[in-house]
Amino acid sequence: MISKIRVNLKDHSYVIAIGHGILEKFSQLIRNLGLGKDAVVISHPSIGRLYGPPLSASLKKAGYTVKILNVPEGEKSKSASIALRLIGQISAYDVDKKIFIIALGGGVVGDLAGFVAAIYKRGVPYIQVPTTLLAQIDSSIGGKTAIDLETGKNLVGAFYQPKLVFTDTRLLKTLSQRQIRNGLAEAVKYGIISDPKLFSYIEANHKKFLQGDSKVMDFIVRRCARIKAKIVAKDEKETKGLRTVLNFGHTVGHAVEAAGRYNQYHHGESVGLGMRVAARISVAMGLLSAAQELRINRLITSVGLPEKIVGVGLSKILGLMRHDKKFAAGHNRFVLAKKIGKVVVVRDVPAQIIAQAIKAYL
Repeated sequence: MISKIRVNLKDHSYVIAIGHGILEKFSQLIRNLGLGKDAVVISHPSIGRLYGPPLSASLKKAGYTVKILNVPEGEKSKSASIALRLIGQISAYDVDKKIFIIALGGGVVGDLAGFVAAIYKRGVPYIQVPTTLLAQIDSSIGGKTAIDLETGKNLVGAFYQPKLVFTDTRLLKTLSQRQIRNGLAEAVKYGIISDPKLFSYIEANHKKFLQGDSKVMDFIVRRCARIKAKIVAKDEKETKGLRTVLNFGHTVGHAVEAAGRYNQYHHGESVGLGMRVAARISVAMGLLSAAQELRINRLITSVGLPEKIVGVGLSKILGLMRHDKKFAAGHNRFVLAKKIGKVVVVRDVPAQIIAQAIKAYL
């Protein structure tokens, strides 16, 4: 069975199709999207070996041509050099063709392939086929595309919506425990910002998820995707402040990730640490009770995410935070929790409170 969640964005609306074991149905779902007949699949070798053949078979059977381009695994692939290399490869292939791009992979591949789709020929259609939990519930939805700079994550990018997000939860079965925990960090975030029932469900069922329970996986993926779709529909380009709530834990998290040069901590691990800091700031600002902070920290720990920031200094984190897009002209902006299920955006949090909150986890 395929569930369909619509992201309502007027001319840029699209569907998130979610099901278990649906990869062979891919070509059926894209038939009426107005795409070209020439698919360029951007992936990385290990994912390509697993899912490239069935995806290619589905496309070729329906009359599409397929070109697969691989990039190295890891955050370092989200670079200008690799983006330009891909554009060169696509340009050489794109002769007498009408191409569209398929992002087959996790958040790195999705961000990179989406960015390439946004800037090649001022925009060509693309589809997200997320293969990690983090990508299925978060990064593949909403049209945020980007590459990184040395000074920070996602500093060069564009809002560019996909034509479809195609989510097969059976693909999660091949993930490592570390990758599953990375994704669960974002699921916990959704519970904190919007859905106390989801938070409670994760508290009760995260062990089943880690053991590969498909019913639990499907429930959490659908619930998170629905929350993300609803928020994106209200604030596509983060101009109304509504979409900003999705950044809970990301302000410090992105800085921790960059400080570790994108290989010490994975994205979800960094966000988990960022959520701990955000909860501590929330308590210090008189917004969140200590009991709720404890509950948040207990779940982050139970999921198996880091409890301390190791090997990264306070000054490095603070310096990288100043490059964050949520900091402008010396003014900071944090998403803070009032309770599990409700957050607020707070500007100009005192520097001392920020520093003390980070120090608590060093």
